[in-house]
Amino acid sequence: MRSLFSLPTSALTLVALGMLNSASADEYTLNLPSTSVTGTADSEDAPPGYQAKPAATTTRLNLTAGQTPQGITSIKREQLDDFKLNSIRDVLDSTPGVNVQKVETDRTYFTARGFDITNFQYDGMGMGLTGGVLVGDIDTAPYEQVDVLHGANGLMTGTGNPSATVNFIRKRPTYEPEAKVSVSAGSWDKRRVDLDVSGPLTDSGNVRGRVIYANEVGNSYLDRYSREKNIFSGMLAFDLSDDDTLTVGYEDQKSNANGASWGSLPLTDSSGNALHYSSTSANIAQPWVYWDVRTSRAFAEWQHHFANDWKSTLTVTAMEHREDTDMFYIYANSASSTGYTGLASNYKGKTRELDGDLSFSGPFSLGGREHQLTFGANVARSRTQETSLYGTSSYYTPVSLEDALNGVIPKPAYNMANADATSNYTDRQKSLYAGTRLSLSDDLHLIVGARMLSADSDGENYGSGRDVSIHGKVTPYAGVVYDLTPQYSLYASYTKIFNPQYYLNTQGQVLDPLEGKSYEAGIKGHLLDKKLDVSAAVFHTKQDNVATYSGFNPSLGGYLYDGMSYKSSGVELEASGELAPGLQISGGYTYVYITDADNNRGRKFIPRNALTTSMAYKLPMAPQVKVGGSLKWQSKVENDDTPAANQAAYMLVGLMASYDIDPHWSTQLNLDNLTNEKYLQSVRYGQSNYGSPRNVTASVSWKF
Repeated sequence: MRSLFSLPTSALTLVALGMLNSASADEYTLNLPSTSVTGTADSEDAPPGYQAKPAATTTRLNLTAGQTPQGITSIKREQLDDFKLNSIRDVLDSTPGVNVQKVETDRTYFTARGFDITNFQYDGMGMGLTGGVLVGDIDTAPYEQVDVLHGANGLMTGTGNPSATVNFIRKRPTYEPEAKVSVSAGSWDKRRVDLDVSGPLTDSGNVRGRVIYANEVGNSYLDRYSREKNIFSGMLAFDLSDDDTLTVGYEDQKSNANGASWGSLPLTDSSGNALHYSSTSANIAQPWVYWDVRTSRAFAEWQHHFANDWKSTLTVTAMEHREDTDMFYIYANSASSTGYTGLASNYKGKTRELDGDLSFSGPFSLGGREHQLTFGANVARSRTQETSLYGTSSYYTPVSLEDALNGVIPKPAYNMANADATSNYTDRQKSLYAGTRLSLSDDLHLIVGARMLSADSDGENYGSGRDVSIHGKVTPYAGVVYDLTPQYSLYASYTKIFNPQYYLNTQGQVLDPLEGKSYEAGIKGHLLDKKLDVSAAVFHTKQDNVATYSGFNPSLGGYLYDGMSYKSSGVELEASGELAPGLQISGGYTYVYITDADNNRGRKFIPRNALTTSMAYKLPMAPQVKVGGSLKWQSKVENDDTPAANQAAYMLVGLMASYDIDPHWSTQLNLDNLTNEKYLQSVRYGQSNYGSPRNVTASVSWKF
């Protein structure tokens, strides 16, 4: 691969506004600032099946996938339902080019093109002030579609990041009455119910509402682990006039887990030799361990359409993220009398964030041609408070690995927290942005833009100052698309990378911002009478100050990182749509090669090769029957510092079958990990749980 680049007035309204006034937010799931929030992805011109049109909020300039000078993947509701992708982890695990690093039972990282994904948005609106690790879960019940914009894009995502941007497209109130109820049951006593009701609340339809509720409860293949999720989403849309629409919404997601692991199974002993566990159910969590996570989101969106096809969008979003947990951690330690050291902690954290965005977009004429322009401003503020309690009897104490696996380590009595065990800090961001799509000719289009960002923070993070002050940093973006034929187009894009960071280094100080450059070029096409979309891309990225894990020290803020330089080069191939009558496909292949500052291979916990695909087929002789399957394969991975902590190449196969009993009733069966593959979920930190063995889910649905 290196040679490749050597070539070149309702209750809901009051609740939502009340949330906005409280300035609430989510700490751990990063969502970067962006702009306009338009409609859902299920517009009248949206293609059927797995072929999808990206939401206007994903590309900012309301571009199609073919008009976007970057790779883009859209996973629609139909695919989510076919393969029971109820968690964002499941969705991104099924997305070409994305690698899921499930380092613990309830903490997950996502990578693309060799780097962490830190840009998560909701209808294009993000919360841009914290790290990109998912704590708990994000359930997909409230969302119609998930868009993944591959690569760096400082214009469209707020700050440059060379991985990807994930945009959750909310289900919106509908003009026609709709309702769906689904119940399912599966392995390890898992049970789930989904309710989705939408429609007009007035005869004219100028007021519409939607309510979504989901509950999932069950045990696990892991010893002592169980979890319950509760999801609620409510939304009201008001047509104030022919040109003005006000939408307010509130979403609440709760994840309560027992037996959650802090860290996971040690993969090597104190001498660096590989450890092997006979059972996939092995878990180091103790019976007294729990991890309760609650994230609430509220938004208000006012959209106005001008007479000249311009529109303005004002959006205010608030989030609140809370955690309450008793945790237990174990790691190999040659200095310990048992060869292992344990650490217990009681943690409570709360982050509140408020984000506002005002944008204008529309066409303009120049040189006898019509072009597009968008510009706007964004402000965000977050406040985080944390407390960690430790017990003297369990503070870096020798423990037995066997006792941990058997769940017999007693719960400690925690001491009062001191200054080194608390955090209290505030982060702020402000930005101005503008971008335009210029039609230079019928076949040639140029996209240029820039964002000017200011960011600052103050306060204390576990005894260390959290001081960031950045003003007037400009991130440019440029892309070009050339329509080679009516079927194929060539594209190229460039962006600078700049992203403030809040990770702590080994001195307990905030890391310098990420900086670098990203290049991408490729070809996109429409085959089979535009029913099948295909694309191929090459990319090259250089990034400095990448946060690289260097150890754990609670007195300095817990997890500590070094700022490293990396280069990432690779290829992405992707296809989605109808391959044959009744046969839907979505999938792709990714090759990525990462090197460090010394030109040695780096970040080896990310697979060099990965293949992901999903297919579903409606039987021509029985169109009420749909059968399908999924396949995920990745090459060998290993821990950067401990090669003995590794996972050989593996493949996961899933099957599904559904039957439409009548226009209202349907039933479905899903089988995951058909071959009962035993595999580690991540070797990023030299610790990992095993993935799920073979399991089955049966469901019944009714819709109106």
